Amino acid sequence: MIQTQHLTKRYGASTVVDDLSLEVRPGIVTGFLGPNGAGKSTTMRMILGLEDPTSGTATIGGQPYRRIARPLLTVGAMLDASWVNPKRSGRDHLRWMAASNGIASGRVDEVLDDVGLSEAGGKAAGSYSLGMRQRLGLAGAMLGRPEYYVFDEPVNGLDPEGIVWIRQIMRRLASEGNTVLVSSHLLSEMALTADHLLVIARGRLVADMSVPDFIAEHSGGSIRVRTKDLDGLARVLRLQGGIVEVVPPDTTVDFGSAGPRLQVRGLTTEQIGEAAAAAGIPVHEISEEHASLEEAFMSMTHDGVDHRASAGARREELAVA
Repeated sequence: MIQTQHLTKRYGASTVVDDLSLEVRPGIVTGFLGPNGAGKSTTMRMILGLEDPTSGTATIGGQPYRRIARPLLTVGAMLDASWVNPKRSGRDHLRWMAASNGIASGRVDEVLDDVGLSEAGGKAAGSYSLGMRQRLGLAGAMLGRPEYYVFDEPVNGLDPEGIVWIRQIMRRLASEGNTVLVSSHLLSEMALTADHLLVIARGRLVADMSVPDFIAEHSGGSIRVRTKDLDGLARVLRLQGGIVEVVPPDTTVDFGSAGPRLQVRGLTTEQIGEAAAAAGIPVHEISEEHASLEEAFMSMTHDGVDHRASAGARREELAVA
């Protein structure tokens, strides 16, 4: 697995990564999330030996990256798709990488075909679009058939078809038993790609849990209720301890659920149904409203909100400014 223990990075008086301990397990896609400036890229760079930690350790398969003799056979990484020599062809770039780690040159054409760059492989990398450079970076990461993968914003610059394609690649790599760590600002895509989330803010771990658990914990548990007697049921539910809001009609759609309704927190669907029945108020709908990953993430990282790690993470308070 990929592991950090008490990892800390300071630049002068600024602490970018603060006592960060986390584990990235094999067989699943782990999403690495956090607001801008949270320390995600710095953490990834320390995992890959590109930055020296102020204190603490980062290991891949139990050893620091810099001690791995032929790293491309162990770790595939894509942090910056623009670092390729623009005058070198994509194929020659990969050949150079392969030679540096004793990888057979025939593997180059295999990965070019895997990422859809067979025809463009002979062109100078400087002529590539951002999406093509992302594909070339992925080819480099897959070159040595490694066991561990670290991707920073891998879908940047890809069209919708390319985003779906790279999602399938990452999930395939994980299904083969590999360890996959990926960061992305496209939270809707991360919800479809990741199985587990590591969320950091101000360099500290604030969540370590599955995607469904993260959404459930940070989405507020809202329940939608439709009835002709909104005011009457609202009074009943408030007496039961519910937090009830009357939501006006949604004029942007024309189906039944667009009408006025109650939004209830603090009560279960069973409690709402029993309270309505006891009061003799007919109810036409009681349904849980599931927030998206983006909504849950924004709720968690909103200014002034205290964050608490859970489900395996250290319990700690953190206010994000």
